Amino acid sequence: MGQRRTAGEHDGGEGYLTGQLLVAMPAMRDPRFAQTVVFMCAHTAESAMGIVINRPLEGLSFESLLDQLKVEPSPPARRIRMHAGGPVETAKGFVLHTADWVQDGSLVVDERFALTSSIDVLKAIARGEGPRHGMLALGYAGWGAGQLDEEILQNAWLSVPAEEEFVFADDLAAMWRGALSALKVDPLLLSGAAGRA
Repeated sequence: MGQRRTAGEHDGGEGYLTGQLLVAMPAMRDPRFAQTVVFMCAHTAESAMGIVINRPLEGLSFESLLDQLKVEPSPPARRIRMHAGGPVETAKGFVLHTADWVQDGSLVVDERFALTSSIDVLKAIARGEGPRHGMLALGYAGWGAGQLDEEILQNAWLSVPAEEEFVFADDLAAMWRGALSALKVDPLLLSGAAGRA
């Protein structure tokens, strides 16, 4: 195994959300993020990057993607879900997966999760190997310095701890409400306005 990149020791510090889930508030006005759950791959003072985990990718199957990339075997021994990962670099693929399998160039988010953009992870999955769980996302969500922090202050997002069984769950339609219920919050009772005492 070669060198692995990590999301950074200071990322998990107070105020940083690396390895957490962002849950869009009901009042989210941006249609690209309405009712989304975003797994945060990296969050520092300089930038933030995440993968939307509850938007299925329409019109492209895992098998057809592997065929386009000429990845064998066909059909693959294993399949993973395909997601619309966010509005940035929508032609680029990222595999969010369990950290039991990493390689050179994998971004190790924490002891549970990693992100790999190399075709090698797709080859391993097609052979029936690779990480225990994974999902392929085209595109990602990105924020510049301070941008995500400002959105959180404006009550656009809530954060929830990320659990493997939740991140890789099959019921995408129930994921947004499930993430809110993990906080014991009813989305119908949430307001988009910050309260002032």
